[in-house]
Amino acid sequence: MSDFPTTPPRKAPGATPLHGRLSTLRGPDTQPKPLDARALAALAANPGCRRRALLDGAGVDKSALAEALGSPSGFGQSQFAFIRGNAFEARVKKDGGAELLRLAHQRLPGGPEPTADTSHVPELTAAGPEGRATRTALALRDAEPGAWTLLDHPLVALDVAGSPAYLEPDAVVVHPDGRWTVVEIKSFPMIDGSADAAKVGAAARQSAVYVLALEQIAAGLDPAPEVGHRVLLVCPKDFSNLPTASVVDVRKQRAVTRRQLSRLTRIEAIADTLAPGTSFALDQPAEQLTEAVESVPATYAPECLAACELAFHCRDRAREQREVTALGRSLRGELGELTTVDAVLSAARGESGDPADPAVAALRRAAALRTEALTSPPPAPRTEDTAVRETAGVRAPAAVRNGGTPCR
Repeated sequence: MSDFPTTPPRKAPGATPLHGRLSTLRGPDTQPKPLDARALAALAANPGCRRRALLDGAGVDKSALAEALGSPSGFGQSQFAFIRGNAFEARVKKDGGAELLRLAHQRLPGGPEPTADTSHVPELTAAGPEGRATRTALALRDAEPGAWTLLDHPLVALDVAGSPAYLEPDAVVVHPDGRWTVVEIKSFPMIDGSADAAKVGAAARQSAVYVLALEQIAAGLDPAPEVGHRVLLVCPKDFSNLPTASVVDVRKQRAVTRRQLSRLTRIEAIADTLAPGTSFALDQPAEQLTEAVESVPATYAPECLAACELAFHCRDRAREQREVTALGRSLRGELGELTTVDAVLSAARGESGDPADPAVAALRRAAALRTEALTSPPPAPRTEDTAVRETAGVRAPAAVRNGGTPCR
């Protein structure tokens, strides 16, 4: 193991203009809130939202901000689920992670079976996030070949729109052949070998962020180790508290997240558009805080309600401004340059819009069909006698319709 300083040098908050600007935005006396993988996955799912990109990059506590704006979201995990998840994770990792390594060997075969002599759990404690991230990188680099290494709650860094985000996976396993595998531990059950598809999908998106961060570390090593695209998902088995595991392929989620993160506007560019002295400090008057938040454009969609603490605030503003995004992201994409409900109605009535625009043409065609349906005369009312005669004329045998007696 390489020598590691007990107190690694840390950058001062004002070491760069960006750090100083972000500190001013969240409030000089406010500690930044770390950006976790769940928030980062939600940010990547909505890369056009500059408001979230800036607030997350500056480390602003969006829950407290939503409370101060008068639109609390109640977003987050319940205390009961949090305690249950911690208890299950402790059970999985007890005895030096013996059960966790056994599951890794069982689901991702390769190398000898892990034992107490062939398993290592390095110490990752260090001062500050930069120190912990450095300690993690050294532990990954110096993992003993031919042995199993378990990193318990390592810290990895990922560049997000020009600002580093520190992420903490539940665990990372280094296989005897040098592969790195992300381990995600969840408290939802896996019944008969399968779990809730929505929850597994959320875990896959979260794990894909960890894979991207590990790939950045691996790229700096020579030779670069393999970062597995299959992650180990550990959950309670059936209705017990016994751990079981399955392998989840996150190549699709990794590709989508990488592409979405690359589309994020850099934080410096967003901060440069703000007026001097803009701050999101919570101790300022509500009107001033609201003005500061509204100065950063947001891209609201109904999906934000399940992923962002400011969703209720942004939804109210989107409805007040009659934005089409409040009705759904897919509808917004189909309407092109028509971004408000008023613009859509105006184009449908023929008052505005380019007739050559496919969206405008479709709206006018739909409006014409609606008008035709509403103005067409209603069909003549059908009396009971008319219905009986029509039914008899269609279904009765010819002899009956002609007044004769049917054959038997």
